[in-house]
Amino acid sequence: MTVPFLPPDQPGDDEEIADSLEAGQELQSGEQATAEEQDSDIIQLPLEAQGETNGGPLGCCLGVTVGLLLSLTVAILSRLYADPLAQVFHSSLSISVRIVMVIFAIVAAVLCGYSGWKIGKRVYREYELSPRQQKKLAHLEQKYQQRQAQRH
Repeated sequence: MTVPFLPPDQPGDDEEIADSLEAGQELQSGEQATAEEQDSDIIQLPLEAQGETNGGPLGCCLGVTVGLLLSLTVAILSRLYADPLAQVFHSSLSISVRIVMVIFAIVAAVLCGYSGWKIGKRVYREYELSPRQQKKLAHLEQKYQQRQAQRH
């Protein structure tokens, strides 16, 4: 089992993990998926999701967000330099700023999204559980099994 990031221990974590384990066990005991169903689930995933798990989509999303936010600089700069720009563009300053802002937003979103994908693939990866985390997980699973045995 791999987990990309585990937050520091907080009070109440054990109960939350045990509850999530209970929910997972109920799903497993309910209907068991056949190998064919599991294979069809894998086939339905897009190509990016079928391989190794990485942070490419997250990086892309963050990059597009940054690119769109950078496009706001066009509007801010046009406000700061409104008088000199008004003399150059005369009465069409508002339309010109909007056109430039849309073009800049598209270009920035594409470039930042692509670079965000590359950075995300390199930075955000899945890591194996540490021995301490494995021990804690084993303890919680054992605790859960004891609770299940007491209920039945």
